[in-house]
Amino acid sequence: MDEINPHKAVDFLLSNAPAYAKAKAQRIYIEQYRKSLKATLFVNDTSKTVAEREAMAYSHKDYLELLEGLRDAVEEEEKLRWQMIAAEARIEVWRSQEASNRVVDRAFK
Repeated sequence: MDEINPHKAVDFLLSNAPAYAKAKAQRIYIEQYRKSLKATLFVNDTSKTVAEREAMAYSHKDYLELLEGLRDAVEEEEKLRWQMIAAEARIEVWRSQEASNRVVDRAFK
């Protein structure tokens, strides 16, 4: 089994925190902007019924492009989140190994 380097894992967490924060901010911004875009498309449509306006807004090219951007933003955020969770797990495994090593060392003294 490869040696776990907790310092490398912590460095990874620290260096990727800004990218994760940016990815999360982007996802939240797009989610909120989606509501504004829908409202703008809804108001600017000349259809008579609310159902027609809503259908137009949801099928509009700009709305569909925004959804693609949201998909990409969520993918990036989740990728970074799980990489950070894996780094945290490596630290925990190292911590457990070190505790076990201390127990073994005490047993042979």
